[in-house]
Amino acid sequence: MADFPLLLEPEALAAQLPLTPAQGKVLIIEQAKYEDYLQQHITGAVHLDFKRLQCSGQPVPGKLPPVEQLSEVFSELGLTPDTHVICSDDEGGGWAGRLIWVLDMIGHQHYSYLNGGIVAWREAGLPTESGEHKVQASGYQVGALHHEFALDKDQIIARIGQPDFAIWDARSAAEYSGEKVISQRGGHIPGAVNYEWTLGMDKSRGLRINELNGFRQLLAEMGIDSSKEIATHCQTHHRSGFTYLVGKILGLNIKGYAGSWSEWGNDPATPVSTGSQP
Repeated sequence: MADFPLLLEPEALAAQLPLTPAQGKVLIIEQAKYEDYLQQHITGAVHLDFKRLQCSGQPVPGKLPPVEQLSEVFSELGLTPDTHVICSDDEGGGWAGRLIWVLDMIGHQHYSYLNGGIVAWREAGLPTESGEHKVQASGYQVGALHHEFALDKDQIIARIGQPDFAIWDARSAAEYSGEKVISQRGGHIPGAVNYEWTLGMDKSRGLRINELNGFRQLLAEMGIDSSKEIATHCQTHHRSGFTYLVGKILGLNIKGYAGSWSEWGNDPATPVSTGSQP
């Protein structure tokens, strides 16, 4: 089995290239725009269209597709039970973090996040190749999903207001307050804490995650810490892919709410609060 940390720096991966069988089976998955991937990507990386890991049905497109579709996708990527997956994207970790959440949901926990993804990789001048990298399909089959990595609408409703529970809303401040309305109703889940996902990335360092100790302290001051079960969401569990990833890196008990605001804000029975964060 390959030995890479959860948060993998581009330079550390570059030092291991080209990957050899002696390092174990490693799969680098890139979720950048396909046209950009074809022009320049990490040597040996395969491309994944992020839409294939969403159900895409309205009004809740962020939920997982059927296990048959997940099996098809991961088989095409060449995933095996002993593969170590390195997840990258071109936006600082939203789609890469969601991929890690999907891997958790299918019970595959051998993975790393490439800090800053292809943006940091290119800024560091590390080696790339062009064209499409092909892999041999694996026949991977997804079994039962691991729901311990997720919370659904009813579970969140049951936990609102409990002292050992927190909700991390990764949307913009305008969405959180209700000023910007995307679903039938605007606003936020009562008690949710808003920290917009891109605030957690360092634009001066190729979209790498902010310094971890400071990030941990900031979240703790907002009520998001290791003493609580944490649900994270956005509109479709894309932006909250990043916050899920950060939670895992910081060792928090974080879970993804895939229905997100597209489900919550379109259900007239769910409780909603409006206004800015205190």
